[in-house]
Amino acid sequence: GVTRLLLTRIPFFKEIIVSSFACDSCSWSNTEIQSAGRIQEQGVRYALAVTSRQDMNREVVKTDCATARIPELDFEIPAFTQKGVLTTVEGIIDRAVAGLEQDQPIRRATDKEVANKIDEFIGKLKQLKEVHSSFTFIIDDPSGNSFVENPRAPQKDDALVVTRYRRTPQQAAMLGLELDEKPADSAEDLRNEVLQFNTNCPECNAPANTNMKLVQIPHFKEVIIMATNCDSCGHRTNEVKSGGAIEPQGTRITLRITDPSDMTRDILKSETCSVEIPELEFELGMGALGGKFTTLEGLLKDIRDLVERNPFTLGDSSIPSKTEKLQEFIRKLHEIIEGKTKAHFIMDDPAGNSYLQNVYAPEEDPELKVERYERTFEQNEDLGLNDMKTEGYESEGASGR
Repeated sequence: GVTRLLLTRIPFFKEIIVSSFACDSCSWSNTEIQSAGRIQEQGVRYALAVTSRQDMNREVVKTDCATARIPELDFEIPAFTQKGVLTTVEGIIDRAVAGLEQDQPIRRATDKEVANKIDEFIGKLKQLKEVHSSFTFIIDDPSGNSFVENPRAPQKDDALVVTRYRRTPQQAAMLGLELDEKPADSAEDLRNEVLQFNTNCPECNAPANTNMKLVQIPHFKEVIIMATNCDSCGHRTNEVKSGGAIEPQGTRITLRITDPSDMTRDILKSETCSVEIPELEFELGMGALGGKFTTLEGLLKDIRDLVERNPFTLGDSSIPSKTEKLQEFIRKLHEIIEGKTKAHFIMDDPAGNSYLQNVYAPEEDPELKVERYERTFEQNEDLGLNDMKTEGYESEGASGR
């Protein structure tokens, strides 16, 4: 047979490798997917409330280390029991049905009672495809490389809840990640030094160097800027990490864009920060675009590129109605970047580690509003704070032993 490989990009997600095998002799065919990127810094959990037949057609990327669950049926596809696949919600159910039906003839001959119970369960799975009643479809991937489509993108989908979390040591071991337990140098030693370490280019995988530097942002705090340059393909990328602890309160920053000069304001968007532009009905969830230290114009252009450079949204395979909506969104965003349209730019960071420049500092900025708020239980859970204990754990450990 013949195996074909295709490097493609999922809209509002990332690049993947699709492999397709077909046999001319017996007509058997199979498709698998592999992530074209690295393991993400956080795991991801998608919870989709399936309420209509349209939801069954949502695109799904399920890696081999992801777990798929339907709580209403107490049904679960464990990690590493299936190859990675690019399919739909209905396709996931069809693969599960096919796997259960595979050994049914043998079960009917050896254990008829078990076979009847599996037949009954298969019937329940097939009924899910008709969506007579709503159910929840959950993908939990410690590697962070699975995906469930949002057909309303770039707007928020109320039926889809995306949660990012920190991996447990057991999940890190399952993914084959080695934890570096060597003590790091103090911040004082690193403050005036640019560190360099070897890595691979995320585009062409050629050996490259990453530079890392501690930088003090005026009227804010220290951050770590990491920049990678590839001499082979010319790819350049930068990423920002917070150099301090999680703040006691979350931060919500609202800027009223009234002048083209607002585009030159420095901006620090951490990985835990979400971005909202109410006039465009646009919301960018936490984790998207990663951490960035740039200008307001630079961040808005990154958002524009996120939409423009997806072949499925504006290419030959795109849906005309969706294409018109996205082109209208890009046009309005371009007007904001050029200063022709006034708008509100909102940054919401539960960790309190994001920043938008106050050009009047240390005086107050009339167009900039910074609010501090108490985090909810769910936000603390996403940041891993509910289970974190920094005082009194020594005595508890001693009593436990």
